Amino acid sequence: MKQSLQVGLSQQLTLTPQLQQAIRLLQLSSIELSQEVQEALDSNLMLELQEHSNNEDLPYQTENQAIENSHDGDVVATEASTEEWEKSYNQTSAKGEAVSQDYLIEHNTNHDLSLQEHLVWQMRLSKLSEPDMAIATALIDSIDNSGFLRSSLQDICDSVNGDDTEGENEIEFDDVIAVLKLIQRFDPVGVGARDLAECLSLQLQALDHSTPWLETAKELITNHFALLAGRNYKKLTRELNISQDELQETLKLIRSLNPKPGLQISREEPEYIVPDVIVKKVQNRWLVELNPELMPKLRINNDYAGLVQRGKQTDDNVFLKNQLQEARWLLKSLHSRHDTLLKVATCIVKHQVDFFEHGEEAMKPLILHDIAEAIEMHESTISRVTTRKYMHTPRGVFELKYFFSSHLSTNSGGECSSTAIRAFIKKVIGAENSMKPLSDNKIAQLLAEQGIKVARRTVAKYREAMAIPPSNERKYLTEE
Repeated sequence: MKQSLQVGLSQQLTLTPQLQQAIRLLQLSSIELSQEVQEALDSNLMLELQEHSNNEDLPYQTENQAIENSHDGDVVATEASTEEWEKSYNQTSAKGEAVSQDYLIEHNTNHDLSLQEHLVWQMRLSKLSEPDMAIATALIDSIDNSGFLRSSLQDICDSVNGDDTEGENEIEFDDVIAVLKLIQRFDPVGVGARDLAECLSLQLQALDHSTPWLETAKELITNHFALLAGRNYKKLTRELNISQDELQETLKLIRSLNPKPGLQISREEPEYIVPDVIVKKVQNRWLVELNPELMPKLRINNDYAGLVQRGKQTDDNVFLKNQLQEARWLLKSLHSRHDTLLKVATCIVKHQVDFFEHGEEAMKPLILHDIAEAIEMHESTISRVTTRKYMHTPRGVFELKYFFSSHLSTNSGGECSSTAIRAFIKKVIGAENSMKPLSDNKIAQLLAEQGIKVARRTVAKYREAMAIPPSNERKYLTEE
């Protein structure tokens, strides 16, 4: 085969360092962005913080946008409003956590000790013998974060004895049981249980003897737990020889117990959510703005920038030029990030204005392509800007991705959001008669009455996604 040289033209996209930086900043969360900006301030002498709060001096400020709303008013987008956010709301996030006035949400309760460390601390105060200390240590190591013992007592006995333990030094099975009973008296109450029934029983034993229905609850848990798990209330009333009202009082006591006592102790650091966007209704218009607390007020240090000399190629001058160029790139990338985030958030609010007005059941179908087409950007850009970015609204704090959902057809030929369908399912289950809970088939029929075609298996899928048990497990003696 004869070799030859050919000349051809081709095009390919090359990501410049500036574009790479803009893309990276776009996908950072608000907390990560703050860290990135702080690192830039520490490493680049050309950057400095804006001391005053005059928003007009921000190098990445954009013009306000106003979008006509086809419903009750306008959807207005602003970069950094100077109006104080109304603090009269007692907001809750999508998961139910309270929102503080500075838009900071703490998800987890912080403790200094893990559950195991908490138990070891109590063990050391118990003045155990060396063999019992070894047993207690093995038991505590086998307790999971929920507080349950996950290894059999025989396995623990064998592990403590090892292969070389014989004669007087050998640990007896009864010794393991005795130490376990000691640990089961540790805090939190119910820790060290081998199953749920034992966990509840330990908590009942710790209650004051004068607690109403305590003895009945103990008998129910000890001798009839299988009937309780199967919600066979009629047989329970016969076995315990009590009325339905008395059984209901007993069940109230049992439901007040903690099925996972170990979770009271956690070493996890608090996880914070700082909303990037604030949405509120002012004078019949929905106002969309970036959170001014999160917008780093950076500028070029004019004194240092003035030291850069054109055409001079000394090492110092080249260093200053590079620092100035990097600073300008960062400011431009921040401008691009804020502008894109504001455009996307405004477009989402415009599309989902019914949700802000009426709640989840009014959520419309929305996919990334819809927003990308509306603001003339690529879907990958929309995906980046909606990941780990949060919106503070009168209905709570939501990740921007929350507003995207698939669609299902209606009998009228329209479309319904899957989020709206889940909200409807949650609503009807919340209002159902707990003695006769709704089956998935019945919920599908109720949706059909609303003009929404949904199969029973689809209802089951949505119900399971919301961690709602099936109808046979939702049955209660009387409504709570």
